[in-house]
Amino acid sequence: MVDLIYQVLRTDVAGMPLEWIGYQDAVRLYHLGQVAYTCGALLYRIRGGTNARTGRRTVIEVNSIIATYGYHHALAKARDHYVPPLNNPALFKRDGRLCLYCGRRFMDRDLSRDHVTPLSRGGEDVWNNVVAACKRCNNHKAGRSPEEAGLELLAVPFVPTHAEYIYLQGHRVLTDQMEFLLAHFPRTSPLHQRLRLLV
Repeated sequence: MVDLIYQVLRTDVAGMPLEWIGYQDAVRLYHLGQVAYTCGALLYRIRGGTNARTGRRTVIEVNSIIATYGYHHALAKARDHYVPPLNNPALFKRDGRLCLYCGRRFMDRDLSRDHVTPLSRGGEDVWNNVVAACKRCNNHKAGRSPEEAGLELLAVPFVPTHAEYIYLQGHRVLTDQMEFLLAHFPRTSPLHQRLRLLV
């Protein structure tokens, strides 16, 4: 039985990360001739039907990273000003599943989104104003600033780039996919240090 839980990283022809796709979508892209080249390890060997005339069986091999045709200049230009949608799973992964007040690691279910500048004081629900916080610290802070609550913010919140957000959306990111994505992170990205701590 083939393990069909790994995601395939799809890029454009220039090698810029675009999205995670399942093996079915990857097979469809191979079949349609949309795959320009592949990188990374072989993930799946999908066997299809047998040709009645030749007796040969169709086999499509799916790699962990596939580059597809269709580079769009407008998309590449927009990527420079891209602000990803804010959601808790990506936020918690950005912050290494740490409470950025007490520094302890938690499961997602035990974390909450804290607004550094509270919404009641004009703070916004945006990446650079939110951090992962355990429910205890978030309740203690309440509608105050960290300083007023006697809490110290352990890291500065930041807006992920497009490549960083692709990483944050990934499940079970493989080593070769991680190396590929890291090459697209800004050198000053806080994720470099946070990922080193997780190893």
